[in-house]
Amino acid sequence: MPAFAVSTPAQTYEAIVERGVLRRLREFIPPRAGKVFAVTTEDVWQWHGDLFTEGMAGREFELLWFPGGEERKRMSSVEAMAERMVELGGDRSSVVIAFGGGIVNDLGGFLAAIFMRGVPVIQAPTTLLAQVDAAVGGKTGANLTSGKNLVGAFHQPLAVLTDPGVLATLPEREYRAGVQEVIKCGIIRSPGLFELMHTCSKHVLTRDPEVVERMIAESVRIKCAVVSADERESGLRRILNFGHTIGHALEAETGYTHFLHGEAVGIGMIAAAHLSHLAGSLGSAARDEIIEAVERYGPFPDLTGIQVESVMGRLDKDKKAVQGTVHFVLVTRIGETEVVAGIEAAAVREAIRLALR
Repeated sequence: MPAFAVSTPAQTYEAIVERGVLRRLREFIPPRAGKVFAVTTEDVWQWHGDLFTEGMAGREFELLWFPGGEERKRMSSVEAMAERMVELGGDRSSVVIAFGGGIVNDLGGFLAAIFMRGVPVIQAPTTLLAQVDAAVGGKTGANLTSGKNLVGAFHQPLAVLTDPGVLATLPEREYRAGVQEVIKCGIIRSPGLFELMHTCSKHVLTRDPEVVERMIAESVRIKCAVVSADERESGLRRILNFGHTIGHALEAETGYTHFLHGEAVGIGMIAAAHLSHLAGSLGSAARDEIIEAVERYGPFPDLTGIQVESVMGRLDKDKKAVQGTVHFVLVTRIGETEVVAGIEAAAVREAIRLALR
């Protein structure tokens, strides 16, 4: 049972990667907890509701339905769920369980962060992307029309319960989108993980249990180590944004309906690889290796009609911009990165153009 500790000034907890861990869900609820609220979607509940109920072992809980979709990851959804919690008797002793994909983990965590000024949350991710990224690290939030995750809070969970077994029902497109986040972890921090993703694509795509568990565990290990070193993204944690800066701009520009998050990150990583090369940080061979690995886990949505200048215009609205300056994560070699500000607009524009062609 791989278990990785996250230790921050706010909280210390474990991210557990174990087949069947959701059957032990009740063990992670504090003994004196009040009402338990599960944030989930109808499709996740259809597939895995019985598993959740089994894991609660007779403990009563209330369901908070989120309709799903990045375009509904808004404050209005959080408010509706908070109102429902009040109606059902929620108070400061309540616990929220975020049971679903990355959007549910983000919104469920944010709901817990602000309800009654903060109640505990348990993250129970059911998609690959959520398991290797969204559920770990305590970053929660909702979207604005202007950009992705522009309102939110750092709110560390009581535990992260990752069950690779639930991925058996994950649609192919969702699975491939999640793989992009695994590739990201390899690029920024683990040459071994990148090599696995680059050379074992057949086993990855057929969801070979041993390979899936290995890539999840290594991604979670990396995320836990980075978050423990930098909870609030003041330094090291910024490397996790590799591919996200331009990826988020693509999502916002297309109204959050065209790309799955991991798909946008994939295109963002292609752009970041080009930008790393244009900035002189990365050789052409490594650039091509990154792009080949990312494209291997496509296909991506049609990019026709997305304008480079429109994407450029979104960058300064990214939440990671500081005093109007956009910082980019550049690769220096597989497993190593640097965060750079002040890159010439012409280079950024060209990197986006190359990624969109």
